[in-house]
Amino acid sequence: MTLTLTAAEQVLADNFAPWVLDLGLTVESVESVDGHEAVLRLPWSDRLAREGGGLSGQALMAAADTATVIAVAAARGGFVPMTTVQQSISFQRAVIGADVLVRARLTKAGKRMAFADITMTAEGTEETAAHATAVYALLG
Repeated sequence: MTLTLTAAEQVLADNFAPWVLDLGLTVESVESVDGHEAVLRLPWSDRLAREGGGLSGQALMAAADTATVIAVAAARGGFVPMTTVQQSISFQRAVIGADVLVRARLTKAGKRMAFADITMTAEGTEETAAHATAVYALLG
């Protein structure tokens, strides 16, 4: 079963805490053929900036986590209960005044576990701003 863009947006709207929704994330694309991938947009907001004007690491971590949930939903054809087991991130360059595209690609999606590679880039550049990996336990 393929997860449509509309269904992915509904997964986002229905399954996240209000403060995560306050980030303003939108689903740009989902692909469930080979890579089980989701691309989300984290819009620039001064409210998410840290001292010095760069987008905060907390916002990027939450965006990576959220994009991974959408990628798992793409692999499963819809939302299933899951929980983050591990997430690691490396911040490589500051994002200032630009939206961030968050690409989560599942590297393995088993019956009980999913593994993801997440790349974050400022819109208009190919340079990686942050790179994360995540492991999820699938509960349903």
